[in-house]
Amino acid sequence: MARVMYFDCFAGAAGDMVLGALLDAGLPLEALTQALGSVGVGHELKAIKVVRAGITATHVDLVAAAGHDDGHRHHHQHHPGDAGHHHGHHHGGHEQLHSHEHRSLAEITHLIGHSALSAAGKARAIELFRRIGEAEAAIHNMSIDEVHLHEVGAVDSIVDIVGAVFALEWFGIDDIVASPLNVGGGMVEMAHGVFPVPAPATLRLLAGAPVYSSGIKSELLTPTGALIISSYARAYGPMPAMTVERIGYGAGTRDLGKVPNVLRVVIGERTAASATPPGLESIVQLECEIDDMSPQLFGPVSDRLFAAGALDVFLTAAQMKKGRPGTLLTVLAPPDKREAICDLVFRETTTLGVRFQEMWRETLDRKWVDVAVTGGTVRVKIATRRGEIVNAAPEFEDCVRVATATGRPVKVVQAEALRAWIK
Repeated sequence: MARVMYFDCFAGAAGDMVLGALLDAGLPLEALTQALGSVGVGHELKAIKVVRAGITATHVDLVAAAGHDDGHRHHHQHHPGDAGHHHGHHHGGHEQLHSHEHRSLAEITHLIGHSALSAAGKARAIELFRRIGEAEAAIHNMSIDEVHLHEVGAVDSIVDIVGAVFALEWFGIDDIVASPLNVGGGMVEMAHGVFPVPAPATLRLLAGAPVYSSGIKSELLTPTGALIISSYARAYGPMPAMTVERIGYGAGTRDLGKVPNVLRVVIGERTAASATPPGLESIVQLECEIDDMSPQLFGPVSDRLFAAGALDVFLTAAQMKKGRPGTLLTVLAPPDKREAICDLVFRETTTLGVRFQEMWRETLDRKWVDVAVTGGTVRVKIATRRGEIVNAAPEFEDCVRVATATGRPVKVVQAEALRAWIK
């Protein structure tokens, strides 16, 4: 069975909460500090145990090293969304009060280049910042090169994102699932003004992800949290069936009352799903969007997917980023065929990722009945539910064969076959 990581975002997520949860689950602080390299130079990363509504969790803070003056004051904030709280960017835990520090994507890329991430990790971190840069550019109607990232351009937020990339690489788990995301509510003050929760950049990063608000008047999901979770989650939903190995809790700064202000991560080995209810069949649905592949290839891909054991394959037109027309490839398959189907999709298409979710389906009982028509025999598929016949359909290929042999229209053969079955 494969290892799986589940992010339980019942109180939202922020970058430092992700780091705290992964440290709590076993990531060594020393390894994280070394991986950051010179990204947080002059600062010290601290992880402390705190209690949030009765749950012990790890809170991460970035503080200026003794004698280092970078123009920032680091301190514990209240919580994004608190009345009267003024800051330049929002964060679930630590915060900097700074003199309007803005960084361009090029400057952040330079910083990431001086981290100790692997080559793949650096590329992933740069791609994450590009995503949030594109979101900000779209909101402010400017090019990405003109964007200066107010909300995630400060040292602590860069540390959160670069650190999260390293942490998730350290665990080596590709199968990452997240719960629906609790975004919070109310209004939040940002660099450009006071905005509704979720903030515009956060909401734009959440395209395709399931979100909700539990009614708490606070910014529970920050842009950094939305960026990390939405970039890594391959699927969303309830906790998958697993044998639990590790649990981690990452703390936000403020207590939310009865709701623990924590992000929970659960790591374990996937197990067979719970017993399938009577009359239902367990299947897996795999999906990916593709906008850079010749349409001619989708036919052969579909044929090979069916040959590999897919139950159904279908294509849906999709509007991709930057206005590109694309195609949503959806495959239904038995759960034990998931890995083989994934391998085939990666090999035969240009997609860089496949998401999947397990589900149940109910199907009608089917049987075949042969009926005689002019010029041959046609099979009729009979579908029943609890013994009652609910549908009958002549097999199309049989109708085509008889129609071709007799020179009659296919629709006439179809009608004759259905009349023969009724009689």
